[in-house]
Amino acid sequence: MPPAATPVPAPDREGARGGPRRARDPRLLAPAVAGPLTAAVFVLATALARSHPLGPYTRNVVDLGQQYLPYHAYWRAFLLGDTHGDAFLNWNSGFGAGFLGDIGTYLSSPFSLLVVLFPADRPELALYAVTVLKIAAAGAAMAALLIRLRPADRTGPWPLAALLGAAYALSGWTFNHGASVPMWLDGLIAFPLLCLVAEWARAGRRPVLGPLVVALAWTANFYTAYMATLGAALFLAVRLFTTGPGGSDGADPGTTAGAGSAAGAGTPAAGSAAAPKATARWRLAVLLRAGWTVGLGVGLAAPLVLVVFSGTKYADPTPEAVFAPASWAELFGRFLPATANVDTPALSIGTPALLLALTLPFNRAVAPRVRLAWTALTVLVTLSLQWGPTHLLWHAGASPNGNPYRQTFVLSGLLLIAAWLSAAPGVPRPAALLGATALLGALALAARTSADIDAWSYPAAAAALLLALAALLPAARADRSAASRVLPVAAAVALLVAQAGEAAVSGMRTERQQRADVAWAPRIGPWQRAVAAEVARADAWPAYRTDPGPLPGGNEPLLLGGEGADAYSSLTTENTSRTLDSLGFGHYAKGRHPETLDNPVADAIFSVGARIRSEPTEPVRQDAAPRGTATATTTPVPPLVTVHPAGNATVDPEDSAFRNQELLLGSSVYALPAVRRTGTTLTARCPAGTEVWFWAPDHHGTAALAGGAPADFDGRPPAVRAPMRALGTVPADGEVRVRLAPERAPALPRQSVGCLDRARLAAAVARLTATGATEVTTTGHGLTAELPPGSTGVAVVAVPRATGWRCAAGDAAPVSARSHRGLLAVPLDGRATRVSCTFRPPGVRLGAAAGAAALLALLATALLARHRARRAGAGSHPGRQEFTGRPHEARSSGRNADYAPRRTGA
Repeated sequence: MPPAATPVPAPDREGARGGPRRARDPRLLAPAVAGPLTAAVFVLATALARSHPLGPYTRNVVDLGQQYLPYHAYWRAFLLGDTHGDAFLNWNSGFGAGFLGDIGTYLSSPFSLLVVLFPADRPELALYAVTVLKIAAAGAAMAALLIRLRPADRTGPWPLAALLGAAYALSGWTFNHGASVPMWLDGLIAFPLLCLVAEWARAGRRPVLGPLVVALAWTANFYTAYMATLGAALFLAVRLFTTGPGGSDGADPGTTAGAGSAAGAGTPAAGSAAAPKATARWRLAVLLRAGWTVGLGVGLAAPLVLVVFSGTKYADPTPEAVFAPASWAELFGRFLPATANVDTPALSIGTPALLLALTLPFNRAVAPRVRLAWTALTVLVTLSLQWGPTHLLWHAGASPNGNPYRQTFVLSGLLLIAAWLSAAPGVPRPAALLGATALLGALALAARTSADIDAWSYPAAAAALLLALAALLPAARADRSAASRVLPVAAAVALLVAQAGEAAVSGMRTERQQRADVAWAPRIGPWQRAVAAEVARADAWPAYRTDPGPLPGGNEPLLLGGEGADAYSSLTTENTSRTLDSLGFGHYAKGRHPETLDNPVADAIFSVGARIRSEPTEPVRQDAAPRGTATATTTPVPPLVTVHPAGNATVDPEDSAFRNQELLLGSSVYALPAVRRTGTTLTARCPAGTEVWFWAPDHHGTAALAGGAPADFDGRPPAVRAPMRALGTVPADGEVRVRLAPERAPALPRQSVGCLDRARLAAAVARLTATGATEVTTTGHGLTAELPPGSTGVAVVAVPRATGWRCAAGDAAPVSARSHRGLLAVPLDGRATRVSCTFRPPGVRLGAAAGAAALLALLATALLARHRARRAGAGSHPGRQEFTGRPHEARSSGRNADYAPRRTGA
């Protein structure tokens, strides 16, 4: 970091036109260095943690392995045309589920397109590469923002901008949350980009590029882009309070009246022209430009955003969460490195960067108004994390279930902007450094009782702090002698070592803690590949479905192929979840993750003609890819479309899963005995030779038929619901005795035992096959079935009914699909011999209309900007672009109200 009085000259005209000096433009150097630096440190942390692909241990913790990895594997197949469905519908998951909303939720980032560059059997490597590139892009974006917030008429030190940009991208939020929820990393990129858009709006520049950046951010991940937009609005508010209309790319060469007088610098530097004043009219114009920019950008993203919004309206609702703020000790503790907890805010930005941020209130080289405004903003945003109403504001009005501090990346960004504003004009004076050190010590002392503190937290922070102070204090006292010119370089190197070393250690410890404390899925290996091979051999869609069966993780049909029930999405519809629950299926994630059910009646209902059964051949471990065997079993099942008598079409999810299965099948196939309960023993009587099935969705423990092996049940309401399980065969005396080994007193449904008669089931399958569709064809988001002549009653399609399905019989006009006990239904009158159904995601037409309107408005904006540019060019010097709102008088100003005068060598 150069001393304050050693300005870095702006690029000359030759450099601006792409000549030799262009390569040394600090505005390019800062992001060009920050990106690779960020990637290198993150990869180093992965290697230190011995995580895959740089070590043997799985990275597939929580939803990374259960959602994002399978979705990216499916995305690769989709982009290469290897899936049954299209952008509207995913035929593989949940017996047919909308896909456009999932694209907008998980896959719409441009980085996700890179999965096509990796082999199909290396989805983990593809997702890791996408993650690294996103984090690197966030570091580069923050560096690009910082270098444009330059002091006076010079560019700030680009090495510092690069270092602080990397610190932003390698914050505790990234290691603790973003790296395991890679779709949120798009918000990490969006925040500095949207702050740049705010700067363009302030300067009246880039009226077309600004909305496109907003649209890209909201398309990539609208959820975190919403938070980033709020943060950028706060950034703009402070900039309007502290700066005037002059400046270029965030620089403020002109001294505004208000800020200049606050700094004690009410007059421009000698030889400079008077700077324009920041008037209320100018501020209002900036706000209107910013609002127009955001409105256009969100409108352009509407084709995806409105589909996601509509999908959430029909999604299975999760239990309402009540926000409980973290204790202050926990909050302060999260500023320290190597801390991990999804229930407290991840606030660590690295001790050296935090030290520089804390110097701002004490740094007299910065204008008092700037010090006050940015200090107040960071304090207020920190407090907003802890208050219920602002918590809801940050999360778009809905408190999330789990991980309640998803917005903390915005605070990390604001802290690093504060660090830049304090250090960009030169190394803060010793008094400011010592004041910041005292604040940091008080924070560490207040955090001593936090349960999040790791054994590495205090040692890592102390080492980084000592190294930073050892570098900064001598540099802060340096004069301009030749001998002391090496001090800024030494300070920069020492800061790099301290910041990068602490970040690598923090990332390593966070990954290890996550592996130890949260749910995980194994790496992709021979077991999964064996299952995928069996699925490919057995698959005969749409003649019947092939279910890959359960494996550790989730979303197996997306990862391995087939057309099973398993689906894990934030947009799993309520009807899908409730229908499958009522039939004895289990679920995770409070209903949004239905899991497969290995039950012959359910297979007949949903036309699952091939089922893969597999098991590991060795213990499943974190540090090895699992090995296992897989076998495909085929069974005669009815077609996807069957014909049933018209009648009662409702289902009672709390009545009896056995009876609900019979109602959808259209035949009685279970003996449903009266069950007597004595303590942990259930007794009943069934026909000898029938199969005993036990249904207890809330049971957590085991259940075993007398003399049989115990079956595991993992009911943990409301998050986890256990599927029904087969316990064995009814003995010759007809007595059924089920022994329970519960971890807590089980709550059993009224009908917990059913005895399946396979002969009756075979007869029911034969009848449905004879009267069902003679041929079924599917398209990307539609289905057509040919029926026997004279079919009456109702055609039932083995797909859960969801809003967006439209069906028709014969040549009739398609209408909104009806429901038959939760499945798609089409009434038949005996004349139609064909039924067809198509799916259109709710919100897609409104989103397309909004997007088209926004595109027209953007074109009009571009034409207007071009017209103003021509008028300005015709009436002024060709080099001036007055339409941008940057008065030419400000170009020669030598002061910036963000900074107060300081002595040479300060």
